[in-house]
Amino acid sequence: MSEFARLLHADGPNPEHAAALQLYGRFVGDWDAEITAYAPDGARHYTRGEIHFGWVLEGRAVQDVWIIPRAEGRPAFPITGNWYGTTLRVYDPAMSAWRISWFDPGRGVFRQQIGRAHGADIVQEGTTDSGELTRWSFTEITADSFHWLGESKPARATDWRRAVEVRATRQRN
Repeated sequence: MSEFARLLHADGPNPEHAAALQLYGRFVGDWDAEITAYAPDGARHYTRGEIHFGWVLEGRAVQDVWIIPRAEGRPAFPITGNWYGTTLRVYDPAMSAWRISWFDPGRGVFRQQIGRAHGADIVQEGTTDSGELTRWSFTEITADSFHWLGESKPARATDWRRAVEVRATRQRN
């Protein structure tokens, strides 16, 4: 392992906020994903992908990598394009919430959100540079699966539009 990777990686949550860090820490590991992308005209496209979560920055953050579709072959995925991006999720005890940054340089997509527990779910909300609202939710969370919804709403719209849906299951080694 390179020195950079060794210093970035952490073996578990930082004890200072260990309970709060489990909101996303419970996802640490490797996941298979089934993805549905929704076009504004109602068309749907399906593919498979992979997601990997890990502890970073002295266990004070969770970082993940989303690869959609899977790396091998990688034909262009209609509607959303191919994802090869990472999220850095940092717990901010001053606001009892998570500061979230998504980076997908291949598609030029960069998002900032705030994430919080909403009952048994996790909801992340943000605003794009153009004023569009974003809402990304983790629902139906179990030890071995989760359902993720990516939604958006133009600033003047009244309804949210589902853009992407992911059903993930934990990989078994």
